[in-house]
Amino acid sequence: MSFEKKYDHKKIESKWQKIWEDKGVFHAEQNSKKPKFFALVEFPYPSGQGLHVGHPRSYTALDIVSRKRRLEGYNVLYPIGWDAFGLPTENFAIKNHIHPAEVTKQNVAHFKAQLQALGLSFDWSREINTTDPKYFKWTQWIFLQLYKHGLAYKKEMAVNWCTSCKCVLANEEVVGGVCERCHSEVVRKVKSQWMLKITEYAERLINDLDLVDYPDRVKAQQKNWIGRSTGAEVDFSTTTGDTLTIYTTRPDTLYGATYMVISPEHPIIEKWADKLTNIDEIRSYQYEASKKSDFERTEVAKDKTGVKLQGVEAINPVNGKQIPIFISDYVLVSYGTGAIMAVPAHDTRDWEFAKKFDLPIIEVVKGGNVQEEAFTDCATGIMVNSGILDGLTVDEAKKKIVEFLTEKKVGHSKVNYKLRDWVFSRQRYWGEPIPIVHCPCCGTVALPESELPLELPNVESYEPTDNGESPLAAIDSWVNTTCPKCGKPAKRETDTMPQWAGSSWYFLRYMDPHNDEALASPEALKYWSPVDWYNGGMEHTTLHLLYSRFWHKFLYDIGVVPTPEPYAKRTSHGMILGENGEKMSKSRGNVINPDDIVNEYGADTMRVYEMFIGDFEKAAPWSTSGIKGSRRFIERYYGLASMLTDGGIRPELESNFHKAIKKVSEDIETLKFNTAIATLMALINDIYNTKSITREELRIFTILMNPFAPHVTEEVFAELKLGEGLACEQEWPKYDESKCKDDTVEIAVQVNGKLRARITIEADADQETALAAAKAEPKVAEFTEGKNIIKEIYVKGKLVNIVAK
Repeated sequence: MSFEKKYDHKKIESKWQKIWEDKGVFHAEQNSKKPKFFALVEFPYPSGQGLHVGHPRSYTALDIVSRKRRLEGYNVLYPIGWDAFGLPTENFAIKNHIHPAEVTKQNVAHFKAQLQALGLSFDWSREINTTDPKYFKWTQWIFLQLYKHGLAYKKEMAVNWCTSCKCVLANEEVVGGVCERCHSEVVRKVKSQWMLKITEYAERLINDLDLVDYPDRVKAQQKNWIGRSTGAEVDFSTTTGDTLTIYTTRPDTLYGATYMVISPEHPIIEKWADKLTNIDEIRSYQYEASKKSDFERTEVAKDKTGVKLQGVEAINPVNGKQIPIFISDYVLVSYGTGAIMAVPAHDTRDWEFAKKFDLPIIEVVKGGNVQEEAFTDCATGIMVNSGILDGLTVDEAKKKIVEFLTEKKVGHSKVNYKLRDWVFSRQRYWGEPIPIVHCPCCGTVALPESELPLELPNVESYEPTDNGESPLAAIDSWVNTTCPKCGKPAKRETDTMPQWAGSSWYFLRYMDPHNDEALASPEALKYWSPVDWYNGGMEHTTLHLLYSRFWHKFLYDIGVVPTPEPYAKRTSHGMILGENGEKMSKSRGNVINPDDIVNEYGADTMRVYEMFIGDFEKAAPWSTSGIKGSRRFIERYYGLASMLTDGGIRPELESNFHKAIKKVSEDIETLKFNTAIATLMALINDIYNTKSITREELRIFTILMNPFAPHVTEEVFAELKLGEGLACEQEWPKYDESKCKDDTVEIAVQVNGKLRARITIEADADQETALAAAKAEPKVAEFTEGKNIIKEIYVKGKLVNIVAK
């Protein structure tokens, strides 16, 4: 036997990584008769810094699940690729005068080497890269389908402009008034932008969450972002004869509406310009509002500002009273109708505004002192000062007022959404070119699909322009083209797609990555769809998830994909913090490089440690002593070879093994990797206590441990000849439920509801036996002696409760 006594992780890990690669062990089978399992992790952005120790936590988790599935007889697809377009690469390229494509190539090579060193069972034959023309051809193709179906359009609008990145940002990319990526100031500019009509899918994006297995908090994030609400649209006439339409979720409070507010950008202001006696004051306010981001304008804690429109008033449709109209920047023209009714008695923001401008505050739902503060706990209650609604409950009033508004033809019920259409264009170089041509005669024209992929031209400068145009706008030889429709001179679209584009459909390409005729064949899509299990960070469970679900639903509608939802199951992991409990960052000096850990302790140790570090779904601090403990566990496993004897499972360990198989099997499925590893640690202690291990015991232990520590288990399995083939090709062990039961159990004993003792009894003990054992316990007798026992309760296998007086 050539088994080496010393555990040399470098030699063992490089050996098995080469064997797996040479044999293509982890390649998903085509046309397989096996049940399929598609495991997906968020493909990484290949930055110059390389992997950090947070990346392997997610990848290792689904690697363990995938390895277990293969052992259970599934045809497993566990792919990887690169989300490689985007600003960081372009900014690095600008700073260091290197083409973004070259930067991407270098970063991908570094990332790939790091991932392969971790022993992850990715199917590298299906590797994709969003910057590969063979890939983004199909990103452009999907855009063209969206355009042809009226879901992609261009419009002039006020946008968020990052002063550092020099490009437009979606509202979702502005956090706290600054750019999510570079943290620079964001200002407002009016630009012509490509938009995608995600709002057309708002209802389905909410309703179809019932079809998927997502954590409740993820579903809540999706629903909150879409922001569905039920209410009414109400028409307020004005003294000019025009109508202002508002949307409200509380039409029952209409009698309390004492003023209106419209957005500074509301188009009716221009119509009324000659009627407004304070137009100069209004213009000044509009200018100041234009410099603020949507976030700044809607921040709850900010000072309330506004200007009353002098010369025009609105008329409350339920009581005919004239009420003033203000402009204020907290109302956005892009949300709802750009106009609101204000009910200061029952809305804190309206109340503060009313107090500042000395406006009436009328209570319409009974409760509180509305002159002192807004009474906002009014979802239920009785209506007052409300004419036809007086005495009704809020729910009754909502129904009656909508009926009234509908009958009078001044309103109707309405479902509304906070979700806005997706701002899709970016004024940068390093992104997918938008395959559109602008013709003076034909207008906006789609590029023929036969001309895809439309590739980026080589340019000397990738610098964004100060006027907001893409660097592509300066490449005359690329911009100037002919119209596909009429053949006359035309110009290409110079904006590029956002990084979200390539990541909105990448999982589909994994199913058939080398197809030149379609994004994937119908056969591959039918076999592999949907993704069975998708894991990623909580930071991507809102936008990326929403965008990719939207694209998938569109592709489903046009018959490209066979399922309405892309992902059957979604889970998320907590981040790994520095040893000081803070988020890892270069500035804090607490970043751990996984290369160093793999080099010193081995990939198997790192895998086990990251899974043992704590609850997978919660953040956990790194611990150097913890990594050493995981290394000792692997060395103890490796040392079992010196205790090997022939034979099957010994009677004294039979229950231990069956319990361990059950526990590890169940814990992997529920992402409780830490307790699964703890179970293996306990089992190895039991084995060491017997001073030996049989071949069958070691075979089972090795297969159970293989998903966690694949290299060392392959070595032990092969060198000790524990079976035919590789460890990763064996059959997952099965357990006998009857052998998982304990002969004895520890139960709690309470007297009058308070814990007084714990006793050990036979697992199948009846009530009489359990009660007798409990009463015989001295600590229990102390509280029952000389007392009248009123009641005795026995919950089998759990507790005895004695009520004594």
